[in-house]
Amino acid sequence: MTSVRHGQRGASRAIADDLRSQIRSGQLRPGDALPTSRDLATRYGVTDRTVSAAVDILKAEGLVIGEQGGRRRVRADRPITWDLTKFESKARRDSTTMDDWSTAIKEAGRDPAQIVTVTAEPADTAVAGWLQIQPGDEVIRRVRLRTVDGRPFQFSTSWFPARIAKDTALMEERDLSIPGGLLRSVGHPQHRIRDEITVRMPKPEESERLKLPPGTPVAQHVRIGFGDDGPVRVMMTIAPGDRHVLVYEMDV
Repeated sequence: MTSVRHGQRGASRAIADDLRSQIRSGQLRPGDALPTSRDLATRYGVTDRTVSAAVDILKAEGLVIGEQGGRRRVRADRPITWDLTKFESKARRDSTTMDDWSTAIKEAGRDPAQIVTVTAEPADTAVAGWLQIQPGDEVIRRVRLRTVDGRPFQFSTSWFPARIAKDTALMEERDLSIPGGLLRSVGHPQHRIRDEITVRMPKPEESERLKLPPGTPVAQHVRIGFGDDGPVRVMMTIAPGDRHVLVYEMDV
């Protein structure tokens, strides 16, 4: 038995420190189940309540996830490498069956899928600013829940000025791909882009859609695409921090 001689709060932190060390050293490997609360309480000479508080610390740090039935496991993830230099570049990898994103995931040996919904709505202040239109102007909102190997990996929302997207393929509620990109196919290709990346904690609805364990931050990637006469699209992608490696390459 490993005795922990502190008050309950100090004991919980000491147990969390010990379990964290086991995870980082590989003694507890990704996907391994933690010992039961009873076993941990016996090992450390504390109550089940103290053990639960220790495990809650590791959950908040994103090292441990809970499962149905009360089991807790070391988080095991296979992140994707999202190359934002190549994504939507001139050398797009679209085909007639998969867009640029799905093609890159498939090339990495993973299984991509996208669930698409489309609505028309007035632009809010943020979207209007990105698209350089007036708040309240009509935009077409195209939402894609992107999954990898059957698990939610990204939640991506694109807004297009209605004058560009209305009555075009951009209104179709399906995983649609056209070589060269949808915007080029409707006569409004992007000539340059601007990326804005923010790292933050997720909103409750984002946690639910992406099935995020507690303590998981997200990257908010906003990409504004510019055509001949200004912005033609803004896309906001919410990417869980435990499932992505964001990559840029550039000449210097």
